[in-house]
Amino acid sequence: QVQLVESGGGLVQAGGSLRLSCAASTTIASINRMGWYRQAPGKQLELVAAIHRGGSTNYADSVKGRFTISRDNAKNMVYLQMDNLKPEDTAVYYCNALVISGLYWGQGTQVTVSS
Repeated sequence: QVQLVESGGGLVQAGGSLRLSCAASTTIASINRMGWYRQAPGKQLELVAAIHRGGSTNYADSVKGRFTISRDNAKNMVYLQMDNLKPEDTAVYYCNALVISGLYWGQGTQVTVSS
């Protein structure tokens, strides 16, 4: 079982930056994929960014060039650097881990971007 704890959310003005952190309870070097998802009010959960065990990454088109996902295997941490934030980025952001035994989720952290 993998426990994930997100932090770093908050209120920021449009154009600002935030860095989300996800602390994992296990060695992330062996995790196939870790990702960040978000869910805005009234909208479906969507993949924002993912990083694979080999280091490759993928992003939603809406955040390409603005968000960067990274991982620190030594600290068992995954980060999401969010720059040039827009009001439409407002959502609850969830950390996710895909392992052999299944999918695991954090509790989420709120990001609110004011215009």
